[in-house]
Amino acid sequence: MQTPKISIFDTTLRDGEQAPGASLQPDQKVQLAAKIVELGIDVLEPGFPISSPGEFAAVETISRKFQQVEICGFARALKGDIDAAVRATKDAERRRIHLFLSSSDIHLKYQLRKSRKEVVAMAREMTAYAKQFNEQVEFTAMDAARTGIDDLIEMIEVVIEEGATMINLPDTVGYALPHEYGEMFRKVREGARGGAGVRYSAHCHNDLGLAVANSLAAIQNGASQIEVTVNGVGERTGNCALEELVMALEVRKDVLNYTTGISLEKIYGTSRAVSSAMHFPMAYNKPIVGRNAFQHESGIHQDGLLKDLSTYEIMRPESLGISRNMIILGKHSGRHALKDRVARYGVKLNEEEMEVLYGTFKETADQLKIVSDDLLLKMVSHTTGKRIQNFELGEVRVQSSSEEDRIATVTLHHLHEDRESTHTASGKGPLEALISAISDGIDADIIFGDLEMHSLSTGEEAHAEAAVTVEWEGKNYRGTAIHQDIVMAAGLAYVAACNSALSIISKA
Repeated sequence: MQTPKISIFDTTLRDGEQAPGASLQPDQKVQLAAKIVELGIDVLEPGFPISSPGEFAAVETISRKFQQVEICGFARALKGDIDAAVRATKDAERRRIHLFLSSSDIHLKYQLRKSRKEVVAMAREMTAYAKQFNEQVEFTAMDAARTGIDDLIEMIEVVIEEGATMINLPDTVGYALPHEYGEMFRKVREGARGGAGVRYSAHCHNDLGLAVANSLAAIQNGASQIEVTVNGVGERTGNCALEELVMALEVRKDVLNYTTGISLEKIYGTSRAVSSAMHFPMAYNKPIVGRNAFQHESGIHQDGLLKDLSTYEIMRPESLGISRNMIILGKHSGRHALKDRVARYGVKLNEEEMEVLYGTFKETADQLKIVSDDLLLKMVSHTTGKRIQNFELGEVRVQSSSEEDRIATVTLHHLHEDRESTHTASGKGPLEALISAISDGIDADIIFGDLEMHSLSTGEEAHAEAAVTVEWEGKNYRGTAIHQDIVMAAGLAYVAACNSALSIISKA
């Protein structure tokens, strides 16, 4: 028996962009559309065509450019909206017109200020109007989860009669509980005339943190399409997160016997692209793609992971395109984790050296919470009397002005050669100038990949943690550093990443 497939409808570029502060330029939408299409989604909703000329142009360009997916033109139940959606998506190989109209008493009374009879008539007329332009018509009964079931069925019957092919029953304000939401789908499918002859879609908001749970309940009650956004972005607290839904279906295949067409290894890269374009940093504890999703500080967890990954991991980060950095060295870390991290740099310590290092490590971790690679390598060098690092960042000077390029001058210690070198470079910002200057001094084709910055505290004692990823000879390496100056933190992390790439164990 073939495993049923759940269609993934991505609305990152429409509903996701409606999140305050997430606005995108048309060219950014096209760039993100490429990443999202590469994921393997089935339907792309690229925007709200009538909302602005730029939005119309973006939807038009995306419709023309990405012929491999179904493009959805979003519209209120108004002729002008429908006309705009039809024109914007005219070049799509496959397209759908997506109408929405409120269905709950609350919305009818306070937003539309119309009677139910008037709204049902609108639903009928506008569905018929859209149908003359396109075979595939999706109808959304907005605020369905707070609509009386008889009233909801009445509206759905009308749009089915007029040719709607997909019925979306959204939890617009994130109010429903999973059993309620699933039951709504069952009752509409069984109770509406013609209800068994159309497909059903779920669109859940996350106000109570139940968007994924509600979407799964919809699937178990007949929904064959789920509307999602990358990182769960969207109005208020956002939508059902693509990555969370897909991985719930993937990991729990034993119970949820469904599949999707999503390429799992592209999830993390797409997540980072959306986060960057929208300037929406992800919470550390965000499932699947958050910073802590595959990182462990507890000594008990670290010990278990080092023995067998299945002890505390239900997913492999590599399968999602995430590099493995599972061990975070902090005050809860044990000797096994410390020994493993040191070994990654090709260093073997005897028992006495290990005890000295562990004591120094614990004292530092109590003060800084996290021990970076930069600090750890310095501790190892001090403990063993050996120069573990290839490079050490010395004096740094950065000149800035409001109108000119920034200029950075750095002194780099070449520890294995007992020499120093000084390098100067410019950049649009101080970080660009600093990274360029350091790169000039490191004789290797190391490619700077990514920089993450996090604040570890506030006030006068605030520290910044920087994590830098570099690429060398086709492999990625990561370095971390902590400093009160964010520019220095980035520079130290970059040097640590380069040391990791050029370490003894890397060469082996």
